[in-house]
Amino acid sequence: MENSDGRTEVVLLACGSFNPITNMHLRLFELARDHLHETGKYKVVKGIISPVGDAYKKKGLISARHRVTMARLATESSDWVEVDDWESSQKEWQETVKVLRYHQQKLKRSDLANSFDDAAPLSKAGRKRKRESGRQLPVGRNQSQTKGVPQLKLLCGTDILESFGVPKLWKPEDITEIMTNHGMVCISRVGNNARRFIYESDVLWRHKDSIHLVEEWITNDISATNIRRALRRGQSVRYLIPDVVQAYIKQHNLYTAESEDQNSGVTLAPLQRYTRKTTKN
Repeated sequence: MENSDGRTEVVLLACGSFNPITNMHLRLFELARDHLHETGKYKVVKGIISPVGDAYKKKGLISARHRVTMARLATESSDWVEVDDWESSQKEWQETVKVLRYHQQKLKRSDLANSFDDAAPLSKAGRKRKRESGRQLPVGRNQSQTKGVPQLKLLCGTDILESFGVPKLWKPEDITEIMTNHGMVCISRVGNNARRFIYESDVLWRHKDSIHLVEEWITNDISATNIRRALRRGQSVRYLIPDVVQAYIKQHNLYTAESEDQNSGVTLAPLQRYTRKTTKN
């Protein structure tokens, strides 16, 4: 969908554990938006945070109910990033490509609804609606003459690029669909070489033009893993996560030694699913 100034409208979707959500997670959206705007080709109109469901079975993953609530608290002050709980509410783990499909369809439905809203208004009381054959209704100043669906792009860190190379973690056809239909905006992290990951993957190399690599010059290596470690040890995490999230964690006594053992010894959902399919074949 093109904006009135010719730029393509984009919606950024970030999938992940958000266990818990950190200031770095929020920074990803700001860095990606700045980068896309600086190209002069894109206008970011929305950001979506989609926490993974409990069925993902990642070690130390606390209830999606808490993770979604914390994400919503963290984005209360944002006027363009929101949280969607569809993925987290599913009983089974959903592949990232399915989450992208869901949100793409949601954008299409929203666009269709907007098209109806932009149609000629229904007649007001005492006024007859006019629609003369062969005549087009004039377009208002604030009404776009061309309607379309914004591009949906996957927002991630370079750890996701690296994970593409882990056997049985991703299906090659899913990676191809993500790159072909959506593309990615990838934010570099300390110690990661995104360009090397792309070079070493045949799939990523074929679709390298669909990957926006964003250099993070103001380095920030905040990780949810380190946040949980500090919380277990009773250490301060202030200024690493939003204050409202820290207060919520304290209120509900989250991230203890017991919670970190959650799913200990359990195989990650994608590894279970893809290994099982291989065995059957």
